[in-house]
Amino acid sequence: MTHQLGLGTTTEWEHAVATLRAVPIRPELIIEEVPAPNRLAPHSIALAVDAVGPDDEDLANGRLVVLHDPQEQETWDGRFRVVTFVRASVETEMVTDSMLDEVAWSWLTDALSDLDADHHNLSGTVTRTVSRPFAGLEGRDGQTDLEIRASWTPDSEDLAAHMQAWLAVVEKCAGLTPAPVGVAFIAPRKKSLHDS
Repeated sequence: MTHQLGLGTTTEWEHAVATLRAVPIRPELIIEEVPAPNRLAPHSIALAVDAVGPDDEDLANGRLVVLHDPQEQETWDGRFRVVTFVRASVETEMVTDSMLDEVAWSWLTDALSDLDADHHNLSGTVTRTVSRPFAGLEGRDGQTDLEIRASWTPDSEDLAAHMQAWLAVVEKCAGLTPAPVGVAFIAPRKKSLHDS
């Protein structure tokens, strides 16, 4: 399958990657392309994100991997598969809240729905971890983290809404206020997906 992009034609995979690159990125999110798994599908791309606060403190991080097999994979029920991961530190009181798992999962399902990222075959996990330092590390603070891992099959090769949904989950985990609809973002401060 080919599509018209500009003056030339492009493959379904190239079109999908172009839709990812077209997504505007807010300045608090630093995105770069990282090595992608190459044994899971004939085509793949992987993106890493770091959400940073006003003093450059790390608020959240994550990965988005898009896999493409023109022959379609039975377990995906499609030619594309989106695989995501988001991790953020949370307050100790939050990590013990029994509702946190459902709330965190709803951040993803709501974002996919709100952004019209049509998909099927969604699966994933929400994990809460508590780390306590001992012995030589006793002086350090403990750490409580929230992790959301998910994958789904998009209903088309236009992946812009799927990336926007992933970024919306990163924003939620980082505690960033969602930008109002129609607001343009200032260029990122560091290398981003658009610099590739």
